[in-house]
Amino acid sequence: MLKQTLFYLLLAAMTWLAPAARCAAAGGIESVGGGKKEGARLVRIYTTRDEDRTQFWVENKEHCEITVTFEVRTLNLKSTVELPCTATFAANSTTLAFELEPEDLSRRWEFSYTNYYKLGSHLARHDDAWVYHLPYPAGRRYVVTQAYNGAYSHKGPNRYALDWKMPEGTPVCAVRDGVVVKLREDSNTGGPSVKYDRFSNFILVRHEDGTLAHYCHLQHNGALVKVGERVEAGEVIGRSGSTGFSTGPHLHLCIFRTIDGRERESIPVRFQTAEYGAVMLREDGRYRAVQMGAATLETGTRGEGSGGEAPGGGN
Repeated sequence: MLKQTLFYLLLAAMTWLAPAARCAAAGGIESVGGGKKEGARLVRIYTTRDEDRTQFWVENKEHCEITVTFEVRTLNLKSTVELPCTATFAANSTTLAFELEPEDLSRRWEFSYTNYYKLGSHLARHDDAWVYHLPYPAGRRYVVTQAYNGAYSHKGPNRYALDWKMPEGTPVCAVRDGVVVKLREDSNTGGPSVKYDRFSNFILVRHEDGTLAHYCHLQHNGALVKVGERVEAGEVIGRSGSTGFSTGPHLHLCIFRTIDGRERESIPVRFQTAEYGAVMLREDGRYRAVQMGAATLETGTRGEGSGGEAPGGGN
C-alpha cells in the first residue's frame, strides 16, 4: 500500500524536466513504468520478459535525447549493467536499456525500481570558446535585471541564468544555432510566486554540443518556430511576455547541460556586445546587440574575441 501511495505521489509531481516512475515485480510478473498520462505518449519506461530475462526498455518520442537514471533493488538477480545506472537515449527511438536475469533459477527472485528522466544528454560537453548572440535584435539594448547568482531566484540549477527586462511582445532571438526540441505557447497565466512556474511559455533549443537553451516567460502564442525547426543565431524565434513565475514582463534565458535523470546544471557563457566585445554580462548592465555578420567578423565562428566580464550600468 505504501509503495502504491508513493507511486501516485511521484506521478502527481512529474514535469517535462523530471518525470519519475516506481514499479515492482516478483516471480516473473511484468511491470510497466512511465509518466503522467499526457507525458506517456512521449516517454515510456517499461519491462518485458524473454524466457528468464526481464528487459528494461526506454521509448523516447521526444525530439531530443533524454537521460534516464534507474535505481533498482533486486533479490537473486544479476544485471547486464552496473546498478544504479544513468544513460542517454536517442530521440524518436525505442532502446533496450538493460536486462535482469536470475542468479539461481531454483530460488525466488524479485525487483523494484524507480526511474527519473530529463531532456538532454549527460554526455554533453559545452564548448566554452563559444560566444553567444544577445537574445534580441541587433541595435536594441536592454538591461539585465538578474544575472548569474542572482539573489532573487538564480540559484541551484538556475545559478547561471539571465533575466532581461523588456516590454511584452519584444522579439526574442536565438543566441546560438540549434534545433527547436520543445516549446509551449498556450499559457496566458503568470504571477510573482513559484506556484505559477508551471504556466511559463517557453522554447527549448538544442545546440550542436548537446547543451540546451531555455527561453522562458514568452507571451501567449509567442512562439514563432515549430518543434524540429532549425534556427540560426540572431533569428527571431518568439516574443517575450510574463507567463509563469514572473514579477513583470521579461525574458529568462538559461544555457544548461543534463547531469542525470534528476539534475541539470546551468553554464556561464559570454555574449557578443557592441560596447565591450565578448563578455559575461553583469546585473544592471545594458548591452546593445550587434549584427550577426559583425559579430562573426570580430570574433570568428568560435568566439575568438575579448573575454572577461562587462561593467555594470551603462546608458
